[in-house]
Amino acid sequence: MSITNQNIVILGAGESGVGAALLAKAKGNVVFVSDKGKIKPSYQTELEENQIEFESETHSVERILKADLIIKSPGIPEKVQLIQDALAKDIPVISEIEYAGKFTNKKMICITGSNGKTTTTMWIHHILKKAGLEVAMAGNVGESLARQVVEDKPGYYVVELSSFQLDGMFDFKADIAILLNITPDHLDRYNYEMQNYVDSKFRITQNLTENDWFIYNADDPILIEEIAKRDIKAQLAPFSLEKVEGMVGYTNNKQININLSAVNNPAETKPEFAMSIHDLSLKGKHNAQNSLASGITSKILQIRNESIKESLSDFKNVEHRLEFVAKVNGIEFINDSKATNVNSAWYALESMDKPTVWIVGGVDKGNDYDTLLELVQDKVTAVICLGKDNEKIKEAFSGKVDVIAEAGTALEAVALGYQLAKKEQTVLLSPACASFDLFESYEDRGAQFKSAVRAL
Repeated sequence: MSITNQNIVILGAGESGVGAALLAKAKGNVVFVSDKGKIKPSYQTELEENQIEFESETHSVERILKADLIIKSPGIPEKVQLIQDALAKDIPVISEIEYAGKFTNKKMICITGSNGKTTTTMWIHHILKKAGLEVAMAGNVGESLARQVVEDKPGYYVVELSSFQLDGMFDFKADIAILLNITPDHLDRYNYEMQNYVDSKFRITQNLTENDWFIYNADDPILIEEIAKRDIKAQLAPFSLEKVEGMVGYTNNKQININLSAVNNPAETKPEFAMSIHDLSLKGKHNAQNSLASGITSKILQIRNESIKESLSDFKNVEHRLEFVAKVNGIEFINDSKATNVNSAWYALESMDKPTVWIVGGVDKGNDYDTLLELVQDKVTAVICLGKDNEKIKEAFSGKVDVIAEAGTALEAVALGYQLAKKEQTVLLSPACASFDLFESYEDRGAQFKSAVRAL
């Protein structure tokens, strides 16, 4: 199939859709952008300036179904009628990442997982940039891959991939694929079948060859079980916080160790790279895992040990992910608004080293709070529910903590947190839920929390 001189329809005009439109136009195609919602004014201006036709708050179905190719936003589920009609007419429906991949042969370092992918993407980007490589971030973080492929300047792309993006990828290939973990998330998009979600995440390994690398978390039982079932052709680079033999990355005696020669010689345990866990800029077991994935990637790309060490110790995390906000009269406030599922909240609570007042709640995505009970009993002094419907949270933690309070705004939640916490304790916003009941987005929730803390 030709990939120029086509009639291309792009569904969704966010960063991904507009990036795809710019690339499709640059490659000489007829491009039409259609968004059922409102298009941001900045994106409308960009489409107009590039003479790309678009429509907002509607879909011209007849016109869309005359496309040679449809590139859809990751937010549009495949089960919507328009997509089903397109597939019934044999119109290929792909993701922006899949499309962009057709026009570049640069090195692709691709990261997925239920949790930690943004941090790991940014950490790898930080290491590579600091080592002097021409590198860009794309996918779920930074500018869309398609937008950047128009000029295609970097030698390396570090791409964060959600399961929704992976679902629309077929021929795209990673050079280094990283799978951090798999825990239940977005199951509503996968007919509430965990295996469908797992299969989606494993699409990151499709098309890998023996010259490529697959880095994965050997402490995750789902990953181990699935890898045993699959024929993955790439060189395997497992990492673990517990095991040593056969691991390319592992922790031992409060040290992170990396040893690429373990790929061919599993009994080899003498590390090629080592540094103290205490020197990592991000704390907690999950960040030790993220640092192992980042460090293994760096060793594969032959970055010098000193440079890796420096970058692992001076990296600053993404906004709204375990972000230190302020210390007010000895009480520390941490914004982890990006924790929109139970597993993310588990990681946040696990990394707390002081008694904690925990702000939790929002739109429940079928959450099971049982996995948090032990951590809550161990670390949490009070729970503040920040959501419209808090019954499930109150039920889950009733009797496990002394105080369960409710707040209807970020301002209220922060004021309560300040009241309930004592000196040398922490107030943690880590909601374990989506934000859409009280806020526009997790970013809005985090921004309101930070603003309320600063107003104390």
